[in-house]
Amino acid sequence: MFSRAVRPAANLAARQAVAASSRNMATLREIEGRLKSIKNIEKITKTMKTVASTKLQRAQRVMEAAKSYGQASESLYKNAEAVAPAEGKTLYIIASSDKGLCGGTHSQLTKTLRRSLAASDSSSEAEIAVIGDKCKAQISRFTPENIVLSFNGVGQNTPTFLDAAVIADQIMQLGHSYDKINIVYNRFASAISCEPDVINAFSTEALTASPGFSQFEIEDEVLDNLKEFSLANAIYWALAEGHACEISARRTAMENASKNAGDMINRFGLLYNRTRQAVITNELVDIITGASALN
Repeated sequence: MFSRAVRPAANLAARQAVAASSRNMATLREIEGRLKSIKNIEKITKTMKTVASTKLQRAQRVMEAAKSYGQASESLYKNAEAVAPAEGKTLYIIASSDKGLCGGTHSQLTKTLRRSLAASDSSSEAEIAVIGDKCKAQISRFTPENIVLSFNGVGQNTPTFLDAAVIADQIMQLGHSYDKINIVYNRFASAISCEPDVINAFSTEALTASPGFSQFEIEDEVLDNLKEFSLANAIYWALAEGHACEISARRTAMENASKNAGDMINRFGLLYNRTRQAVITNELVDIITGASALN
């Protein structure tokens, strides 16, 4: 039995031991819950990486097919030696999408647009057509008044020529005469790299005024149709390459996220084992101390 002098000190020590044990158990539960959350995130990122890897192969096939459309129109302008006028009304078409989790794929398009507007003398008169909500949200923060047309629902599936034709038709229905049309898109450099680039779509006036236009037997009544068709080809090319770049960037982002989650799992696993060992040690010390006090 404890004496009256010893009892208060023993009770205080017991309460402190219980409080310390409770704190350690709470910390252990927090670490365990965090570890479980990170493991779930790792499963999700690995699954998203697998899905992106599967989609990338199809996106690359569509991209190669779309290049033939865009390069056919590009070769026409090149052989005709068409040159866009130095001054005039410009339309910028930004080929992004509605999806995220792909690194800086969309933000680099916005940066390219900002640099182009800063270098242009008539940036206040330039108009912007945005394909995809991601870049629209970014552009709206610095020049919302220049946006004349926007499209959403892009990026859900692999782009088709019909999508590009609808976008080109909506642009033509604006009824504006543009001297220059610049399509800002992500060019697929490799499976791990993409770079922002610009495709030029020339106006009818620029094409007819080109030195080599006379070698093509094109009737005047089909020039407007040729302009719209060439614009649709260029948009399809830009959308297909941008889609492949987006999926490639998402695969890389998910791979990096999975690696980071694995590193965090290792660190928290080590911390959990150390904390658990500390709890067991403290409980053993309490038991031994209590047994010694009883003796």
